[in-house]
Amino acid sequence: MRVYFDASVLPRTKWYEYASRFFFGGAITLIAGILAKRYGPVLGGLFLAFPAIFPSGVTLVEKHERQKKQRAGIPRTIRGRLAAALDARGAEMGSIGLAGFGLVVWKLLPAWKSAPVLLVALVIWFGISFLIWRARKFHLAP
Repeated sequence: MRVYFDASVLPRTKWYEYASRFFFGGAITLIAGILAKRYGPVLGGLFLAFPAIFPSGVTLVEKHERQKKQRAGIPRTIRGRLAAALDARGAEMGSIGLAGFGLVVWKLLPAWKSAPVLLVALVIWFGISFLIWRARKFHLAP
């Protein structure tokens, strides 16, 4: 599967779909803030690392794929669930990279200035995520 950006789908997304993404993202951020205030920044940061728009995003991917197949006259397909599963797999790869980002910031921030640490952590995040993405083809069944 090739990764690409298709701007033509942006106008097809309904306003309430964008609203649900903002709602879920804001709700997760609010919960993380409440937890940080109550139990400290370590627990709050753990919840802030949760991919806030993932739940709404994956349901929208499934819905859009299902609707696309219905418009094409293909009833009862699992294509939407498969597309959502691929989206989840990508989120998983990025989350593993995020763990590398967090580890670098945690270990280096006390000794270094913040800008270089964030740059190094960003490179680590991208590198881990990219390597996992490239390695996936060797471990998936045909």
